[in-house]
Amino acid sequence: MITINVSDTKKVYFASDHHLGAPTPEASLPREQKFVAWLDLIKKDAEALFILGDLFDFWFEYKTVVPKGFVRVLGKLAEIRDSGIPIYFFVGNHDLWMRDYFEKELDIPVYHKPQEFTINEKTFLIGHGDGLGPGDKGYKRMKKVFTFPLFQWMFRWLHPDIGMKLGHYFSVKNKMISGDEDAQFLGEDNEWLVQYCKRKLTEKHYDYFVFGHRHLPLEIDLGTNAMYINLGDWITYFTFGTFSKQTFTLQPFK
Repeated sequence: MITINVSDTKKVYFASDHHLGAPTPEASLPREQKFVAWLDLIKKDAEALFILGDLFDFWFEYKTVVPKGFVRVLGKLAEIRDSGIPIYFFVGNHDLWMRDYFEKELDIPVYHKPQEFTINEKTFLIGHGDGLGPGDKGYKRMKKVFTFPLFQWMFRWLHPDIGMKLGHYFSVKNKMISGDEDAQFLGEDNEWLVQYCKRKLTEKHYDYFVFGHRHLPLEIDLGTNAMYINLGDWITYFTFGTFSKQTFTLQPFK
């Protein structure tokens, strides 16, 4: 478990689901510029930054090749990390093919599963959120296929021009691969991430569960001094989370 101590003048920031590159690089450029402006703002008082997946709408790392584009956001992340601010990156269902580029080039650790953190003595379980909880069996089967080493090895043999075009096409068009649900609140009893959090609470107490993936800004009291937070997205809501002292806040960037 990683421990983060936040001074009274600092904050920990959280953001998720930017889907840069969708539906086209040109259409997503204003979102990228807005996110870079937010990064430029938060670097002044950030103790740490968490990016909870789907930063890119499609990302696949070959051994010596990474996707073209996103230079603004990658440069800003490098600047923030080089200033000494830790950044923690969780892969989502659209960028789950990350290997070690972020770790080697940007010194940003990459997580493929939810991780536990202690921030100012509060316990957090943090992740993207895809494939957790009951249901969604079709996507879970598909995720096993796409994370299977043999499939990744076969895809890597495609020329990057072909592989990236094919991956981007399916990422935008195919809901089975994207794993997206309708962006509407299903009710607490039907929200599968809420059910996942409640099951985890029977095993161990967490003060905060922080996820993305659902594209909805949600704050749900789970009882027993536990909260489920969904960060929303940077397509419709442009929401982000902050934790300072003992308080988590979810708000839009305007």
